[in-house]
Amino acid sequence: MKMAFFLLQFVVRYIFLMDFCYHICTYRKLVLSLHRVIKNTVMGSIVKFTKMHGAGNDYIYVNTLLYNIVNPAKAAQVWSLPHYAIGSDGLILIGEAKTAEADFSMRIFNNDGSEAKMCGNGARCVARYLHDKHLTDKTDIRLETLSGIKVLHLNLTDGTVKDVTVDMGEPTDMKPLTTRMSGTYVSMGNPHFVIFVDDVEHFDVSGMGSVLEHDPLFPDGCNIEFVERKDDGMLRMRVWERGSGITMACGTGACATAVAACLAGKTGRESDVRMDGGTLHIVWNEADNHIYMTGGAEITFEGEIALPEEE
Repeated sequence: MKMAFFLLQFVVRYIFLMDFCYHICTYRKLVLSLHRVIKNTVMGSIVKFTKMHGAGNDYIYVNTLLYNIVNPAKAAQVWSLPHYAIGSDGLILIGEAKTAEADFSMRIFNNDGSEAKMCGNGARCVARYLHDKHLTDKTDIRLETLSGIKVLHLNLTDGTVKDVTVDMGEPTDMKPLTTRMSGTYVSMGNPHFVIFVDDVEHFDVSGMGSVLEHDPLFPDGCNIEFVERKDDGMLRMRVWERGSGITMACGTGACATAVAACLAGKTGRESDVRMDGGTLHIVWNEADNHIYMTGGAEITFEGEIALPEEE
């Protein structure tokens, strides 16, 4: 009888222990599952993005006040792939300014992962993003970039952004250059080589642009603009962007083009630059020597995407 009693106690304790272990394992699975949910939402593995374009120059925009993009270079490469991901010219991160003089900051990553100093089309889209997402009620926004603080003015109609004017600052280092072709070098906080051609529509932008981008004259690479002045004074420009290749538009490139055209006597200080994606109005103000660029900023679509896995 004693043996049977001890055996029964053993079986009961064993069943109790197994039941306890089962609940512990279930609890652990629940905790791990909850951890994954938290990681994928609060910690930012799933990121909400906005796809926007300025004159066809399209980027993926992410608010880093909400999401921490640990490896933006890789995210730019992976997310920018057409067919396999979102597809874009690159990634723009909107964040907190590091200086008291600015309201927000902007970081730009080309679709090859390289970081750019400035993007005029991107800056206009940032201004609209901040307005539409109610992150500011200002119509003049000071944006911190790697090429300095840029002032963005929102032109509103009935509370809706019609277009945005960006004070692009002063052009610098303007000089004629000759390498494989002759043109004008202009810095807009990033390097540009502007070349005037007779027939820009049929010019081999890809062939010559890819070569000139890495010319020994430009150790850090260069944006290459090919331009034709039309009879009405409009400047028709096609661009090979450093780190991105052919794009629909380039804001700093349009500014550099207007400067080069003015220096060459092809236009005055005010001109329209028409690119594959649209037209920008450029004013080279004589009073302060600043370039003012005006153009649209459009939202294409919004969505969610997972951060690229780290290798």
